[in-house]
Amino acid sequence: MANTETPTDWKTDLRERGYRLTPQRQLVLEAVDVLDHATPDEILCQVRKTASGVNISTVYRTLELLEELGLVSHAHLGHGAPTYHLAGRHTHLHLVCRDCEKVTETDTAIAAPLIDSLRAEHGFDTDLKHFAIFGRCADCTAKAAGERS
Repeated sequence: MANTETPTDWKTDLRERGYRLTPQRQLVLEAVDVLDHATPDEILCQVRKTASGVNISTVYRTLELLEELGLVSHAHLGHGAPTYHLAGRHTHLHLVCRDCEKVTETDTAIAAPLIDSLRAEHGFDTDLKHFAIFGRCADCTAKAAGERS
């Protein structure tokens, strides 16, 4: 799912942090933007559509730098590799269906009571950027209910 919001000015963002927007960085950022919640391997495949010489280590190094700079964020949405998405957008929770593997984003406000309880009872400051909740989406729940009938 591609982003429909106004694109980020990555060149300015990087320059303000003392970096250049190299062709590799731009290709990785564009791939993350187009793919939304993509693994490094998926990002590499997208990048190679334009630049066949880019290798996976370049993608990993670029993602690491872009995350340090706050331009991308990752989440663990299963047992495999982390997935990356642009960080400049709203912080959200990931709802991951164990049946169809669909990922749905929801606003973090829904978790406010949990966040408040963790802070009050444990002094724990929650980082929701990497948070995924696993379960079953509405479609798969309905399908499973229909199979039991």
